[in-house]
Order: sequence, then structure tokens, then C-alpha cells
Amino acid sequence: MKNNNLTKLFNLEKKTILITGSSGRLGSQYAKILSMAGANVVLIDIETKKNEQLKQYIIKNFKTDPMTCQVDISKKTEIEKMKNIILKKYKTIDVLINNAFFNPSQSKNSTCPFEDFPLELWNDVLKINLTGVFLCSQIIGKVMKKQKKGNIINIASIYGLVGADQRIYGNSKLNSPVSYAASKGAIINLTKYLAAYWHGKNIRVNTLSLGGVHDKSYMDKTFVKNYSNKTILGRMANDDEYNGAILFLSSDASSYMTGGNLILDGGWTAW
Repeated sequence: MKNNNLTKLFNLEKKTILITGSSGRLGSQYAKILSMAGANVVLIDIETKKNEQLKQYIIKNFKTDPMTCQVDISKKTEIEKMKNIILKKYKTIDVLINNAFFNPSQSKNSTCPFEDFPLELWNDVLKINLTGVFLCSQIIGKVMKKQKKGNIINIASIYGLVGADQRIYGNSKLNSPVSYAASKGAIINLTKYLAAYWHGKNIRVNTLSLGGVHDKSYMDKTFVKNYSNKTILGRMANDDEYNGAILFLSSDASSYMTGGNLILDGGWTAW
């Protein structure tokens, strides 16, 4: 294969790619690698300052044409408004990456027993992690159906595949609560439903299920050691190690993949 064919395989020049939760650690990584491949990224987040900084970084370093949208993805009216603004600017939407999520593990009630887990926190998590994915897929999927092409990537987790091992958390004041696991498991099956539903419509839908990312800001050494010991590679992921997967799923390199679940977890689920 010639180098130009390899470049073409991953080329995203002039593609419009929507990323929810774009200002976060992984969302910002996705935005940068996709911009490097030539995409015009739409940075969707409730947070504005970091999102604007990311936009300026992309303009300076990649010479693409990004835009920011402040949106609460649990509100259908806000997503509809966003869709109209995006189409006015770019005319088409090529890829939607449902990356935004509410992380209950850093909530003050996250470490309480399942038997006492607050209904309010359960609802807050599902509102973003599942309803937000449903609404974005529904509204943007309608656009993709009309334009007769599209690609949706849903970000899930190993805890959508296997139960959280409560033993690794110890006294770290961290936990992986029931609402997170339930939402990520639901996303995996929602992906399969949508892929099958849109058969023959030239819309691909896949899941990317991730392992834990090392974050010194709130993870203590004991937890990191316990987690790492459960992976075959013996460590947590760095925040740039999912970039290759997101580029693969966003590009023509994955043109024969739909309804799938790409698992990147350092071997966590292979034991």
C-alpha cells in the first residue's frame, strides 16, 4: 500500500465531527487528533472557558475551522438549536461522538452502599450518560438519515461490560457507583439497537469501551496500584492512548464496522 493510500484511509479533511463533553481530558484529546487529521470539530460542552481555549488551540495549531456550542445535552430543545446552527455553518454532519458523561465517583454520595444510593444521583447520572446519548443520537441521526450517510461513536466503559471490583478502592474515597455501570452497559446495547435500526441507511454506529485513565489530581497511589494489578499491561491508560481508536472509528479505516464494541482496557477484561 502506498503512503498516499494510507493517508487517505485516515483522512478527515473537511469532515464535520461533533464531540460532546469536548472540554474534558479525553474529549479535548479527541478534538486535537481529529483536527490533526483535517476535521472541523464542533466542541459541545456545558463548560465554556476551557472549550473556547481548546478552540483557539486548534485554530492556531491545525488551521481547521472549529466551533464551540454551549449545550445541556439532557435538553432536547438545546440540541435542536445546536443542530440548526451547525448545519447553517457546515451544511452536513459526518460524525457524532457521544463522549459527555456525569462522573458520580467524585460526588459526595458516591461511596455510599448500593442499598442507600440516592435516587437523585441515579437520575442525574442517567440524564447525561444515557438520555443525553439518546437525544443526540435521535436528533443528529435524523440529519444523517436525510443526508444518507453518517457515523455515530458512543463512548462506554469496561464497567458496562463487567461488574466493578469494589475491592480495589479500599480507603481511597473513590468508587464506581451503580448508576455509572448501568448507563455504560445501556450505551453498549443502544449502539447495537441503532446500528440494526439504521441498516441500509449508510449510518454506522459503534461503541468505544475504555479502561481507567490515570489522574493524579484525585487518585491515590493505593488505588492506582490496585487497579494496575488487574490489567495485563500492569498500568492505567494515559489520556492520549485512545486517540488512535477514535481516529480509526471516525475515519474510513473502520468502514466495514457497525454495531461493534472496540475495547481498549489494557487487558482488564481478558483475564
